[in-house]
Amino acid sequence: MSLGTHTSKGIIGAKSDRLKGRKIVLCVTGSVAAVKSPEIARELMRYGAEVYAVMTPMAQRIIHPYLLEWATGNPVVTELTGEVEHVTLAGDHPERADLILVAPSTANTIGKVACGIDDTPVTTVLTTGIGAGVPVIIAPAMHQSMYNHPIVRENIKRLEAIGVEVMMPRVEEGKAKIPETEEIVERVLKRLGGPRDLEGRRVLVTAGPTREYIDAFRFISNPSSGKMGIAIAEEAARRGADVTLILGPSPHSPYGAVRTLRVETTQEMLKAVSDELKEGDYDIVVLAAAVSDFGPTDRPMVKIPSTTKEVTVHLKPLPKIVEEVKKIAPRVFLVGFKAEYNVSDDTLIERAYKRLLEADMDLIVANDVSREGVGFAVDTNEVYVIDREKEAVHIPKAPKMIVARKILDILIAHLNRSS
Repeated sequence: MSLGTHTSKGIIGAKSDRLKGRKIVLCVTGSVAAVKSPEIARELMRYGAEVYAVMTPMAQRIIHPYLLEWATGNPVVTELTGEVEHVTLAGDHPERADLILVAPSTANTIGKVACGIDDTPVTTVLTTGIGAGVPVIIAPAMHQSMYNHPIVRENIKRLEAIGVEVMMPRVEEGKAKIPETEEIVERVLKRLGGPRDLEGRRVLVTAGPTREYIDAFRFISNPSSGKMGIAIAEEAARRGADVTLILGPSPHSPYGAVRTLRVETTQEMLKAVSDELKEGDYDIVVLAAAVSDFGPTDRPMVKIPSTTKEVTVHLKPLPKIVEEVKKIAPRVFLVGFKAEYNVSDDTLIERAYKRLLEADMDLIVANDVSREGVGFAVDTNEVYVIDREKEAVHIPKAPKMIVARKILDILIAHLNRSS
């Protein structure tokens, strides 16, 4: 019996209308992280979304469907009936969902979807939605050993290869935990509700480390994962930009419409940047890569024997990519990065500002990689963004995707100010 509009829907749009008119299917699987699903649903609703929940049988043994019905204000799909719920929600028709979010997803569900197995309401909705071209975001949650299983990783790659976005879990206490609710909602907002304020702009981004070889295969490098630059490239693409990413050796890749050029050494990255700037009419360049400052003077094209008692390596300074950009494209809006180690905020800002002036940058992003959860090989960052007037905006520690969004907010504000 229907008594009218569910009272829980009173929160829809309480924070923003960025997801107004959007229909999201929240799929819940049998992970203990299912206890977070009502919170995720409610937060999506606060941004204006209409949320419909679908549960696996095992998810129903962790939280009751009544809880998700209360959270969303909509009936919960716990089995597929003659009403063909999977087609109603995710079939190829105008009234289908705008996005399917699986939060949390077990390794079991990831494996089934990667192999096209449909034996729960969730897997059948996903197969239907993927076949109909509905965007899918998956937020895994499982024990770390399961996440590290090579077949689980292969299944994730198979899903990513067909356009499914799989979020990185939080690895803590031996578990690959579901990402924080704020991060999940941000990812949905980027996919469905982000601004298009870079429409018509061309953006070039560098990310990741570079390698400088000592012999045929030993090299000097740094711990950069490339995640910060990838997040910036993804965010720029979501905002409508035509993005090219020049990516050093990194196990990560961007999702979405980001053209990616893979390089390895500093010279290769410099050449790729130079070629792109000479051939393409870029508006913005963001140099987020952790480029090697020094490299060996010689590289023997042999392996130095492991029995060698002592090896002396002479290093030479390498070209600074940032200093070449304005020489080739003087009108481009240039954003650089500056990493320091164990310094005060004042020193960090002062050194970054000096580097901004030296390289004729428009903005510089500075961080102290000695701080916990900041910089290399982590999913979070904390930065200062400094402009030519030495105004420094602090972005507190947050997931890199959120930091990327705030960096681009600042960048766009400066572009608008100068236009």
